[in-house]
Amino acid sequence: MSRIGKNPVAVPQGAEVTIDGQTVRAKGPKGQLEFVVNDLCTVAMTDDGVKVDPINKTKAARSQWGMCRTMISNLCEGVTSGFTRKLELVGVGYRAQMKGNSLSLALGYSHDIDYPVPAGLDIKCPKPTEIEITGIDKQAVGQAAAVIRGFRPPEPYKGKGVKYEGEY
Repeated sequence: MSRIGKNPVAVPQGAEVTIDGQTVRAKGPKGQLEFVVNDLCTVAMTDDGVKVDPINKTKAARSQWGMCRTMISNLCEGVTSGFTRKLELVGVGYRAQMKGNSLSLALGYSHDIDYPVPAGLDIKCPKPTEIEITGIDKQAVGQAAAVIRGFRPPEPYKGKGVKYEGEY
């Protein structure tokens, strides 16, 4: 039994959620997102918020139940407050800077790496050794952070490389 799926998704102040069949659309001050709920789950609007239920008690339906609820919760949170992921550059000469619409990284290679900023995301470099990725789609923010980290993952001995903030 899903503990996450049992709770309805509370719609935050300033967000508007509409359900059209299996499609859930969230609109808020930061933008608009939508998610298509799996056919093994039903979605309905209640007084408490958006309620997700499995269509039957099969293992496949129950495994999709909590995931669909969490995806709807991420939609609501993304359109109201957004998501942020911070990266740290550790190493002598490692630095990052924005050049137009691309992120230029000096990571100890013979060349700089230019990473084009994906649509819908905002990348800032408050310091030369910090990168801040913000956006309304949690998956896109995490994917961009993972790609940037993949250019030079932290090595296990001294920790040199690109790492998530607080990563040990």
